[in-house]
Amino acid sequence: MKNISKKQRFGLSLLSGILLGISFPYTGSLFFLSFVAWVPLLILEKNISDKNYKSQKVFTHAYLVFFMFNLITTWWIFYASAGGVVMAVLANSLIMAFVFYCFHLTKKYVGKKEGYIALLIFWVAFEYMHYHWELSWPWLNLGNTFARIPWMVQWYSYTGVLGGTLWILFINYLIFRLFDKIKIEKRNWRAEFPLVLFTGLVLIVPIVISVVQYATYVEKENPINIVLIQPNIDPYNEKFTAGLEGQIDKIIALADKKVNSETDLVMAPETALSYEFDEDLFHRYPFSELLKSATKRWGCNLLIGASTVRTFEKKNSTASRPMYDGPGYWESYNTSLLLSDEGEATFLHKSKLVLGVEKVPFISSLPFLEKYSIEQGGASGTLGVEKEPQTLHTPNGVIAPVICYESVYGEFVGQQVQKGAELITIITNDGWWRDTPGYKQHMGFARLRAVENRRSVARSANTGTSGFINQRGDVIQSSSWWEPTVLSQSVNKNRELTIYSQYGDYIGRSFAFVSVLLLIFTFVRRFKKKYGVLQTK
Repeated sequence: MKNISKKQRFGLSLLSGILLGISFPYTGSLFFLSFVAWVPLLILEKNISDKNYKSQKVFTHAYLVFFMFNLITTWWIFYASAGGVVMAVLANSLIMAFVFYCFHLTKKYVGKKEGYIALLIFWVAFEYMHYHWELSWPWLNLGNTFARIPWMVQWYSYTGVLGGTLWILFINYLIFRLFDKIKIEKRNWRAEFPLVLFTGLVLIVPIVISVVQYATYVEKENPINIVLIQPNIDPYNEKFTAGLEGQIDKIIALADKKVNSETDLVMAPETALSYEFDEDLFHRYPFSELLKSATKRWGCNLLIGASTVRTFEKKNSTASRPMYDGPGYWESYNTSLLLSDEGEATFLHKSKLVLGVEKVPFISSLPFLEKYSIEQGGASGTLGVEKEPQTLHTPNGVIAPVICYESVYGEFVGQQVQKGAELITIITNDGWWRDTPGYKQHMGFARLRAVENRRSVARSANTGTSGFINQRGDVIQSSSWWEPTVLSQSVNKNRELTIYSQYGDYIGRSFAFVSVLLLIFTFVRRFKKKYGVLQTK
């Protein structure tokens, strides 16, 4: 391979990062570029390897690639928190670059074939890990690239998003191989026709399968009629500063426009009840009478977001804080409140918390980090969570109560479905990000949850996109940005489980296990070579 200059290497890095960024939903949405976006990065990695340059160069260029990718796709976090966007872009780029660097080391110390296989394994394992550790941020998982076009990945009902990640990476590797053989090694393309054919099949066959699934999938008639509220209350200047009763009146007035005798459920967004209250004392608050009066008049249940607290005699979790004026502890929650038409209240708490705003990472080991939490919406620090995914039972079916960021976690929602949820309900407040790609991407991810589990989705947002999604991932009704809206729709429930609903991220778990073994083997080989223990033939 001929030498690539330093300037050309940085050009390839920028090209790869830009292609990744503009292939992602709503920051370009040129999804087909995702199948070649990694090729420039693989070309420069091969050049660095072939010229025996220091491995640190691979890390440097990989960091630039993923910095561009993160910046282009998630710059909008700035509107919620300037510090948050710095943390998200810089830290996530660092982690991604390290994963790519591990691939380079495996390729260098174990073998080229093993190395390229390791790239697929390491990256899928990393995305799986990003669902489960303290710095969880799976927003940019490669499989999310198809959030705007779920007709193309109907097979997510078998693999989940990680199947899409594997697909993208494998095609990038095959195209890189073709480029290397034909353009760099100057081989005749006819001699590489089998590889060309195989690459085409890997690209086209999953699309054909998906189109057939999309065209033939028929929902079973099992309707539930839902009214969604989008109150459009400014989260910066009104939601957490204006009177609560006035906001509740606005929600009830919007609902009254659509609720009728056929309505089974009314939904209002995350933290619609924005002032913290004690769950045990709910029925004593004046605002509870407004809500109970409305549900009784409507004759149906209300699912609404709330900020709540609970008290404990002893420390309950790392989120527990000492009482200000006496013994005991209290915890804050981001809560789904289900209120029946008879006034019965059920509370479930958000489990997947937003990093920096609702959760401080590693706080159990490093409690002093609590003071660095970001204040947003009147709350800061680590919130309490449910120990495992839960469902809510209504007279008209079992629902998966998903709060905001939880809708990014495919396996989490799948576990709710596994526990009997017939419908996915999402309440969120995407107004923090203003009119940017953020709330649009978030809505797109909900479409993937519908496909993975073959469940209809009802999504109530404070602003942004509220709407209904069918079991194929089609948006069948939606709201506009920054507009008070009430929507009514009948959607079908479903009791059947998909492969993904039953087994979750089995690809990620398998690859995570193998990646640990590969990493151990890589660093053993590196250690032996560095200290002259490894003998080569």
